[in-house]
Amino acid sequence: MKTATLASIALAISISAAHAQTIGVSMSDLDKFRTALLNGVVSHGQTISGLKLVTESAKGDNELQKQQVQKLIADKVDAIILAVSDGDLGPQMTKMAADAGIPLVYINNVPSNLLDLPDNQVVVASNEKESGTLETKRVCALLKGKGGRVVVLMGEPFHAAARARTQDISDVIATPDCKDLQIVERQAAYWSRDYADQQMQEWLSAGVKFDAVIANNDEMALGAIRAMKKAGMPMKDVVVAGVDATDDALAAMVAGDLDVTILQSALGQGAAAVDAAVKLIRKEKVPRENNVPFELVTPENIATYLPKSQ
Repeated sequence: MKTATLASIALAISISAAHAQTIGVSMSDLDKFRTALLNGVVSHGQTISGLKLVTESAKGDNELQKQQVQKLIADKVDAIILAVSDGDLGPQMTKMAADAGIPLVYINNVPSNLLDLPDNQVVVASNEKESGTLETKRVCALLKGKGGRVVVLMGEPFHAAARARTQDISDVIATPDCKDLQIVERQAAYWSRDYADQQMQEWLSAGVKFDAVIANNDEMALGAIRAMKKAGMPMKDVVVAGVDATDDALAAMVAGDLDVTILQSALGQGAAAVDAAVKLIRKEKVPRENNVPFELVTPENIATYLPKSQ
């Protein structure tokens, strides 16, 4: 009986090892949101028995990220989850993974070759048409649609989300209800709080007048707020909007400094990416595009979102 029991245990261990899976994760960088995104991947991955995660950060270096992906392929991981800073890297990353026969999940940023992805490569992100649209419509409503000067802080110029969110802003301002709003300045601040602070200081020094700041993400909105407060601007006199609903952004909203943010669920995207990777490893069919919805967060409903902060 004892021998049979030991044999059963040995068999169970053998089966478990045979089904163990390794997913390589390469993040373009680890700013506030992308750190939350990685945490979402890791926390969900830890709930799946036998799953191992190998994580890397390219620290904003595209060449380093290519090398990391090549190493993951050489190490024969079962799937790769990839957050690229530049969607134009997609064709190169897709070819590397496809040549190795390794499933690939793009997370958060949509690759430029989306329509050409093979069956074992998918995207997990949020529909950027929702983010900048929800954000700008709310700003328009707060300005009562009766005119107002707007400055726009953009993310990385080649990032699909930055391009889409910035286009959303222009599209909303072109609608009849918001057509009296005017964009007076628009500059890239690379998703960074410090760059946005510096850019806002330059605008203020140059005497730029504005009624609202619309930022492609919360970090830039917070940088703009920091600069305006240092300059002694009353925050009640300007509408400030961002995207991501990070913990710092929600704290700024509670303090009365931030008026609008949009929840982009880093935890939701992370979990969905892991689930997609596992299904692809099992050769199950996964939709090419997998969207995690955005949600509008304002001072009126913030109590609902405080526990959800990244």
